[in-house]
Amino acid sequence: MDLEVKKIAVIGLGNMGRQIAMNAAISGFDVGCTDADPGCRESAKAFYEEYLASRVTKGRLTQEDADAAAKRLHPADSIREAAEYADLVIEAVIEVLDVKQKVFRELDEICPERTILATNSSHIPSSQLASVTKRPDRVCNMHYFNPALVMKLVEIVRNPQTSQETVDTVYRTAERLGKVPIVCEREVPGFIVNRIREPMVFEAMKLADMGVATVEDIDKAAKYGLGHPMGPFEINDLTGLDLTYTIKTERYRKSGDPNDLPGILLSQHYLKGEYGKKTGKGWYEYGEDGKKK
Repeated sequence: MDLEVKKIAVIGLGNMGRQIAMNAAISGFDVGCTDADPGCRESAKAFYEEYLASRVTKGRLTQEDADAAAKRLHPADSIREAAEYADLVIEAVIEVLDVKQKVFRELDEICPERTILATNSSHIPSSQLASVTKRPDRVCNMHYFNPALVMKLVEIVRNPQTSQETVDTVYRTAERLGKVPIVCEREVPGFIVNRIREPMVFEAMKLADMGVATVEDIDKAAKYGLGHPMGPFEINDLTGLDLTYTIKTERYRKSGDPNDLPGILLSQHYLKGEYGKKTGKGWYEYGEDGKKK
């Protein structure tokens, strides 16, 4: 019989993790959440307060519902405090394999045998994390899309040892979270969405590096020639240039192929700390309201 998920833990409270935790609390789940960085934990708490207040102001939530969601959020100072009683843990730390494996080792020791361990990683397959646990059948990818509080899709990626019970439980939980889940039946680079999208984004960066066209005109080409709602550079500003740089660097580290290195312009933005909307500047500049200047 499938596990009934009542308590969710979120490990990592950056841009994605804090949104995933908020989504779960609003959806009626008890949520433990933490981050190794105390500053990140504090900024996540401020985000929760501001987000719930804005939803009430806009009439999207009643004050009663907002208060109830706030009570279901339990920010913690450690992974043990956040996850030791969880039915489902969603890891959302930096996209670096060694860091994620360390988190999964700790979770495997802390969490009950029933607990499903999911990674929000968009690129690292869960088989590389399942290998450091004693529960590989209860490990999978549960990949949200940014912004996680808005985007409906969730990719569930099965690794070779993931049980059908785990897939079914995560699928049903995603539906309870108000999401539209899809299942990737085998691990392939980029899974489904990024497998389709990444070639376009990386090719757009190559065109900009070559001086073929400006960032603005390449985005216009995608929007008005291909009918995409956003251009590849607008998408990259939303998902984060730091994430793209890390993915490209990790890919090169594994392959040794110079074609996998981050491009010139991407590297320049990364070294300047210009990661996109979250820093106020990436391919474009953004005002305090988050709108492109």
